[in-house]
Amino acid sequence: AMEQRHARGYGIFQTMGGFAPTMGIIGTVMGLVHVLSSLKDPDSLGPAIAVAFLATLYGVATANLLWLPLHNKLKLRSKEEVAEKQLIIEGVLGIQAGENPRMLREKLLVHLPPQARATEQKAAAVGARAMAPGGE
Repeated sequence: AMEQRHARGYGIFQTMGGFAPTMGIIGTVMGLVHVLSSLKDPDSLGPAIAVAFLATLYGVATANLLWLPLHNKLKLRSKEEVAEKQLIIEGVLGIQAGENPRMLREKLLVHLPPQARATEQKAAAVGARAMAPGGE
């Protein structure tokens, strides 16, 4: 359910990223139609055409600089949250099943990325030394 809710949220940004260039093209076509209606003034054609093409630029720019990066970031955050919740569930089920805490910890560490795993192992080593008799 959570994954579907997240997919709807970040899917909106993907859809917007798909439609933005199309809207830019529509704006350009409308601008060019306006330019063609004023062919009597040749001096204004160049600037008017340039303004018409700005719509395409804005559409492509917003798609690639705003909507699609937002989609990708939210999708990544969603995957991270799902993985975190699955890890919590696995830990709770292990505790409920009466697994040895050290074995459970090692089992759960496997699911962490290498950098996070190394950080966690260092923190555990410092904690173990502090808890030992005569520790820091």
